[in-house]
Formats: sequence, structure tokens, C-alpha cells
Amino acid sequence: MALRGTSVVRREDAPLLRGQGQFVANLNWDGMAHACYVTSTVSHAVIAGLDVGGARSAPGVIDVVTAADVDLEPYPSPSPAFDAAIVRPMLATDRVRFVGEPIAVVLADTPAAAVDAAELVVVDYEPLRALVDPEAALDGPALFEGMAEPNVVVRMALEGEQADFDSCEAVAEVRTINNRIAPCPLEPRVAASRWADDGRLHHVNAGQGPHPVRAGLAKILGLDREQLRVLSRDVGGSFGAKARPHPEEALLGWLAARIGRPVMWVPSRSDDMVGLVHGRGQIQYCRIGGTRDGRITAFKVHVVQQAGAYGNMGAALPNNGRAMLTGCYDIATLGFTSVSVLTNTTPTGPYRGAGRPEAAAAIERAVDVFAAEIGMDPAGVRRKNFLQPDVFPFETRTGMPYDSGAYEASLDAALEAADYAALRAEQARRRADGDVKLLGIGLATYVERTAGIGRSEYGAVELVPGGRIVARTGSSPYGQGHHTSWAMLISDRTGVPMDQIDIVHGDTDEVPRGEVTGGSRSVQLAGSAIWEASGTLVDQARAVAATLLEADPADITLDTASGAFHVVGTPAVSVDWSAVAEHLASTTGEAGPRLLHAEEVFDSEAPTFPFGTHVAVVEVDRHTGDVELRQLVACDDAGTILNPLLAAGQVHGGLAQGAAQALFEEFVYDDDGNPLTGNFADYPIISAAELPFFDRVVLETPTHINPLGAKGIGESGTVGATPAVQNAVIDAVAHLGIRHIDMPLTPQRVWQAITEANTVADQGLQCRMARKCHGTRDIVSS
Repeated sequence: MALRGTSVVRREDAPLLRGQGQFVANLNWDGMAHACYVTSTVSHAVIAGLDVGGARSAPGVIDVVTAADVDLEPYPSPSPAFDAAIVRPMLATDRVRFVGEPIAVVLADTPAAAVDAAELVVVDYEPLRALVDPEAALDGPALFEGMAEPNVVVRMALEGEQADFDSCEAVAEVRTINNRIAPCPLEPRVAASRWADDGRLHHVNAGQGPHPVRAGLAKILGLDREQLRVLSRDVGGSFGAKARPHPEEALLGWLAARIGRPVMWVPSRSDDMVGLVHGRGQIQYCRIGGTRDGRITAFKVHVVQQAGAYGNMGAALPNNGRAMLTGCYDIATLGFTSVSVLTNTTPTGPYRGAGRPEAAAAIERAVDVFAAEIGMDPAGVRRKNFLQPDVFPFETRTGMPYDSGAYEASLDAALEAADYAALRAEQARRRADGDVKLLGIGLATYVERTAGIGRSEYGAVELVPGGRIVARTGSSPYGQGHHTSWAMLISDRTGVPMDQIDIVHGDTDEVPRGEVTGGSRSVQLAGSAIWEASGTLVDQARAVAATLLEADPADITLDTASGAFHVVGTPAVSVDWSAVAEHLASTTGEAGPRLLHAEEVFDSEAPTFPFGTHVAVVEVDRHTGDVELRQLVACDDAGTILNPLLAAGQVHGGLAQGAAQALFEEFVYDDDGNPLTGNFADYPIISAAELPFFDRVVLETPTHINPLGAKGIGESGTVGATPAVQNAVIDAVAHLGIRHIDMPLTPQRVWQAITEANTVADQGLQCRMARKCHGTRDIVSS
């Protein structure tokens, strides 16, 4: 029986559950020094003085390094499109621009000694005006001299397109805030570097793949890539935020060379909350128009993107909003502009979905606002505007080559699973009865882009003595289940049992090339490479089996159920992979390690476009504003599913994070740029207590883009869940005259909206009563 499409239990979990995981912080290199960065406690200031004398003389201190000691070029900009005046030093020089920016680094024999000494560093700040609001920053003083436009990292637009609102019968507008959030992986940005006996820098990190890290470190440190070996061990989460080495990590190799000892860096949770890039952080001005019967004909979005203090990858995220502007709808005219703005806050970067959840939030909120404007059910508006299955493959007006889609089918499946009609009837009853608990139903039908960048990946398989197979993959996992997935593919293709298949990843010496694991790209790219390489290995083994069976290779077939080769029509006489390996070893005089080898670099012609519909059901307490997420139905179509169990795990995690953004999470600063949510006491993390059991509906619409028919699924939950939950909360209170509430939908924010709506209603009632009473008095007096 084929393994593909079956729920095979993850095989990589056993060592993690036994506490046998290999994490960076567990390294115990001889002579290890420990780094602690001194970071800015002020959001914007001139460094008037820096005294490290006390730290240098503290017990256990090896060295204290400041910007004056570092002879490296500035941290490289991620995009040539960004204003070149924005320059980030490896350590702050004359100015700090956000709370958490590294100023100096203490190296000591123990972590405790490094932390204690760092507290002895004295920084004399001369505070400058802090820019926190990105829209206000557009009119504020430039944070860098020589900028083409003050505090603008980059502007984007949809060239050649203009939304036509003049011909619309109805137009609605909404300003939404896609709240800034902290990624909060359980493991922080831990890393370690040492100069090994081979004369090369060995760097171990907890990231999203070693090869991009090697490329980044080589550029920063001025090394050839061959001078670096990078390893990725077990990783305690990333969600996009640890894809690129931050300055603190990139400096470790230089520090190791300076002191002649290995250096490890393990930041605290508080350090990571303000040092690790934040996600989202957009203000979206949406305008949508169409006919009174529900046809959408025009849609325009202007995005103000928070870039933070430097031009990190977050400044480029509106590009995904531009690409996915129309979602799953057929809209005739479009408009898009964006501006990415510097502020004195933590730089922003990719976070699970990286611009696609923001794009879905914009169009899905706008559709609900339009539905309210014309008095139509939001499900009906969506149904009326979907792209239909017979148009695929389809290129959108933003240039996206949609591969396949069945958007109405996903809506129907989700609505049926939620029993939408019964929910609307219950909502009407509660409103008529004046129930304290208001019921809200929110929809989001989304399409997203996966494997959008870096559309190639490496995979290799080799036969080793004993008939075992070793696979090497350029896609390095951090929770996705690659060991299980690739073994399933190889076993299906070769017939070798999964327990005889080993997976090698995360080492630039062991795997010749690889890309970042992100953008929901792994199965469709790395999986396809493994699949095709396995097919080549079978062809190589078939030739060997033909020799053993004294037959023509064209007459040899592989029975994948038994893992044995035989002549077509005569399965009684066969040779298995062990026999093939034994024959090769005896004829070559070698015992391995590699008897047969096949490798593949799979190049995808285009991204893929998963889609789905989420339905959220909430109860809102009209007296307190408290929101309870009662039900979340998710129909996610990611093409052909390799392992339903792993896919469900990916969706569940995404749904939790999407709901968390809608209801709880927000990284907040005061007007002076001081973080107000810098630890888990102040920054709320969702738990099982706040979540219902998720209801999943399986839909599979294969893609033609890869041989597995697979699309990405790792981020779908965050794309659809956030707008669905937000729409549900607003739907619960819409009858009170409330059109919009920004995320996160905290009890305070919802209660305030209800209170303001009640005040407006009371004032209107008083005015009507006054007019009625005034008219009565006139009649009596006459």
C-alpha cells in the first residue's frame, strides 16, 4: 500500500520527547566563551559616552567589545530597492535607534559572569525625539541623513492599474490595522561559532536552513563560502523570524577569532522580545465598490508598513500584498500603493505568512464592509465574485499565475460543516431576545502564494551497504516533519521500508546546496527533488538487478510492495535492494559508503496557490466585551496531501496563531518608544484554554506545477483564521451600528466600541424624544 496520503506518525519526535534533542545551547565545546550584548534602553538617542571599564575588570570577563573595535562593514541591506542612506552598524556607533539595539558585547567564561558584567557597562544617552507612529514619522525628522524622502524605506505601486470607482453603485471604505506582533519562538536566536582545526569557521545556529546562513555570514565576515561550515541542529521554532542571521549572531565568528575561543550566544526572553524582528505592523486603507446586487468591480488598497528602525525584510512585505491583492475574486479594476516607514522601534521581518495574511486581511475585511454597505449576506457577496474553476490556470491583474482553484467549493464545504443557516437563525433569535451573549459568524475565503521565492531545491538519495538508503536534502526542518515526509516518498518510490531510510540535512559539508525553509515550499520543492532522485536511483538499481537476473533492464520491474526487482511476469524470482547492494560491494571491492547515487535539483516553473475558507463563530458578552471563540471551521486546499496527520498539525498551529493575532497579541510601545509588552507577563500568548477543537474539512485540488501535485500548507491557517475571527467579532456587534474594530479584539477594545455605539444610540433616542415632546407641547399650547 502506498504511504502517500496516509497518516504516518512522525518518526522524529521520539528523541525530543525523551529529552535527547540536540539544541545549540547544549553544545559544550572546549574553552567556550559566552556572549552577552549590552543593548539600548532608549529608543532614540546620541551615545554621548560609553564606559566599559567596570565590565572589563569584572570576574570571569575575557573581553568587552564596542563598535570602535569592530572592523566589519555595516550589516547588509536585504534589498537594493531600499534607500541606501539607511545603514545599520553591527554595533551602535554614535546613535541608537530602538530599544534593544546592541551597543557592546561582553565575553566571559560563564553566562552568569557575562550578564553580571554587562550590567556594569555605563551608557550616557542624550535623548532625541522618538518616532513611533509610522504615519507621523512621514512628517517627522529623518532618522538617517541623506535620505531621498524622510523615513521612507521604499514605496511600491501596482503600475498600469487604476481602480474605477466612478461607475460603482456603492462604495465602502475601511481603515484597518494589522497589528504588530512578536514571533515568540520558544527557543531564542541562539548560535555558536568556533574556528576549527581545519582552519574554517564552524557556525551552529537555530534557524531555517544552513546554506542561506552561510551565504549571509560569508558576506558579512568577508570570507569565501568554502571557509565556512554551518550546521542547523534541532530548532525550537522560528516562524520566519530566524531565517536570516541577525547582527548579534553574525558577529560571533569575528568575536571567536578575536579571543581565540569558541563563542556562544543565548539571549534572554526579554532580549529576544525587542531584538528579534517583529511581524505584521501594517495600516491598510481599503476602498471597495461595485453594484448593489453584490458584484465587486473596484478595489484599492494603500498600505503604510512599519519597517522599524532599519530597512529589514519587513519593509518589503507590502510586495506580497500587491501580488495577492484580489484574493480569490474576479475584480475588474484595481489600485495599490504602499510606503514602508522607519520608526524608533524593533525592525520588522517575515512572520508566518509574510505578507500573505496581511493581503487576505485587507480583501476579506473589505468584502464584509461592502456586504454591510449593500445589505447583503457576506457569503453571498463572496459567491458572486469568485473566480470559477474553469478559468484556471489564470493570470491575475497583479501578474500572479494561479494554478488551480475551487473557491466556491471550499466556501460550500466550510458553510455546511459549520451549519451556517442554523447559526444565522440562532444569531437572529439571540438579537430578538436581547441575549447578553451576542453571536457572531465570520468568513474568510483566501488564496495564498507558496514557494513564491527561491523556487528550486536539492535532493539526493544513495544506496549504502545492507540495502539502506540515505537521503540528503537542502530543506532543513524545524518542526515540519521532513524526516517522516521524505522517508515516505522514498519508500513509496523504492519499496525500501521507512525504518531503513536515513535523512541527512542541516550541514553545509554534508549537503552541497539548499535554500531557506520557509514560504510553505518544502514538500512541493524538496519533496519533488527527493521523489525524482528516488526514481533515478530505481533506474540505476534496475540495471544491476538485470545483471543478477540475467535479463534485459527493460524487462525488469520493481514491486514497491516488497521492495524487490523481478522480470515482468515472473515475480517468483527476484532480488531486493540488499542483494543489489551486496553485488555492488563485491564487484567494486568497496563496502560503501555510497554504492549508487542520484541527485536532483528541482526547479519549479512557478509558485503554487493554496486556498480555502475559514468560518469562525464567537460569542461576545455585551456587558464586558469578552470574546469567546466557540468554533473554527477550516477548509484548506493544498493540492495533493502527502501526510494528512502532518498537514493537520500545520493547519492547527496556523489557526492558533491566526486566532491569537485577532484576539490577543499586539506589541505595544509608548509615545517615547519604550516597549510596554516586552515579556510574557505583558504580551499575551494564546493557550488551549482559549481555543476550541478545530473542525477541519479536507479538499484536494492538485496542481500541475510539480510531480506530487502538492501545494504548501504551513501558513494557510494564519492566512484565513485572522480575518475570519475578526469578521466574526464585528458581525456579533454589527446590529449595534458598529462597522469595524481593529485587532487585537480585546475585551477592552470591544467593550469600548459597544459603549460608544450605545452612547450614539442613546443620543439619537434622546433627540427623537425631544423632537416628539417639543411637537406635543406645540399642539397643546395651540
